[in-house]
Amino acid sequence: RMEGFGRYTLPTGTEYRGSLWDGMFHGKGELELPRGSGYRALWDRGVPTQGKYTFADGLEYDEEKWRYCDGYDRRFYTEICSGFKPPGIPQLTNLDPPKMIPEGCYDCGDGFYNPKTRVVVDYKHKFLRNADDDEHEWILRTCRKAWDRTTEHKPKP
Repeated sequence: RMEGFGRYTLPTGTEYRGSLWDGMFHGKGELELPRGSGYRALWDRGVPTQGKYTFADGLEYDEEKWRYCDGYDRRFYTEICSGFKPPGIPQLTNLDPPKMIPEGCYDCGDGFYNPKTRVVVDYKHKFLRNADDDEHEWILRTCRKAWDRTTEHKPKP
């Protein structure tokens, strides 16, 4: 079995870098997920005893003091870091400017959803998953649509 310091790539594309003991994560190590987020932790025989999750955009999850999108503060993380845009310039997603949504599709956060095929693809159009009935209804009810008109800021000449 694997022991010492090493790298291990799981079938999902997630990579572990750190200490191994008897084939298990043991000691300091980090999981790096395919879309850029990661989990750095202290492991004991494959179980994390303490750790910190960091989203792909750099936002660190804090279980004790989590204030991001908690119902009271609805700012995007980029707005927390950089401040609000001037009045009249909307910020529709954490990514600014937002991705262009293909015709007939919805932006569901981790990719685009086509309600006709019920398939979610990432922003590079790689298959992610088939949406079940609950996710389908949630996306139709809450997500940004390709045909939504947005008011873009146009500076005066």
